[in-house]
Amino acid sequence: MSLVHINILIAFTVSLTGLLIYRSHLISALLCLEGIVLSLFILAALTILNTHFTLANMIPIILLVFAACEAAIGLALLVMVSNTYGTDYVQNLNLLQC
Repeated sequence: MSLVHINILIAFTVSLTGLLIYRSHLISALLCLEGIVLSLFILAALTILNTHFTLANMIPIILLVFAACEAAIGLALLVMVSNTYGTDYVQNLNLLQC
C-alpha cells in the first residue's frame, strides 16, 4: 500500500471521526460527509488507475455526480432548516412531527 493510499484512508477516517464528533450542527455534518465522499472518489480513481481496469472508468465520475447532488440537496436542506427554525442545530429538528 503506497503512501498516497494511506493518506486518503487517513482523510476518510478523519472525516468519519469528524462526522461522529461534530454532529450537532448541520453544516459540520455536511462538510464531513463531503470529505468522506471526496476521499472515496480519489481512492476509487487511484485504484482504477493502478489496476488498469478499463471497464470501471465511469465509477469515479458517477461517484462525483452523486457527491454534487448530495451537496446541492444538503445546502437546500440547510437553507430550509435555517429559515424555518433560525438555527442549524440537528438536535432541534424533530422530523416526526406533522
